[in-house]
Amino acid sequence: MKWDVVADTVRLSDDGAGEEEHTVVRQYLEHPGAVSVLAMDDEERVLLLRQYRHPVRSELWELPAGLLDMADEEPVDAAARELWEEVDVRAGRYDVLVDFLNSPGGSDEAQRVFLARDVEQVHVDDRFTRSEEEAGIVTAWVPLDEAVADVLAGRVQNPGAVVALLAADAARRAGWATLRPATSPWPVHPSRRPVPRGQDLPSA
Repeated sequence: MKWDVVADTVRLSDDGAGEEEHTVVRQYLEHPGAVSVLAMDDEERVLLLRQYRHPVRSELWELPAGLLDMADEEPVDAAARELWEEVDVRAGRYDVLVDFLNSPGGSDEAQRVFLARDVEQVHVDDRFTRSEEEAGIVTAWVPLDEAVADVLAGRVQNPGAVVALLAADAARRAGWATLRPATSPWPVHPSRRPVPRGQDLPSA
């Protein structure tokens, strides 16, 4: 199971008014969080993969990505694992490109996107054996400018890929000065975020 549906009773205000007027029940998907990887080579080409996604009945252009569902695995290590498992690539350098909340109105999922550089293909003897939808993955190295144009034209619609490609274009324009170290704090991840203003109330 990738996620659970949970219900919290939430206090929206601490202004001293009656509790009944300021509490609500909110249901949402509880998610372990995820990482995506935008691999880029020395020619500023980015690695995209095409994979079938049944809920939308479509094959989508995406990034290597995966859940943070392994105990004690650091996000950057999960990113490296997904890059190896899904597209047979290793990278010598990882930086945080961008963090985002995938659907904060209905899920607590947080996603971190890494920029992976100094990339190389994994030797055929060391490649991961893929199965199910991943067995049919198709990959393509695409110039970053072309990939950004594909986003704006609606040809790339996966949210992680859209966010990552636009962020990479902005970071490049800034001379990559916006990149953060791979182990940068990630306070919005569900396991790390503080209790917000709308605190959960004890169950009756």
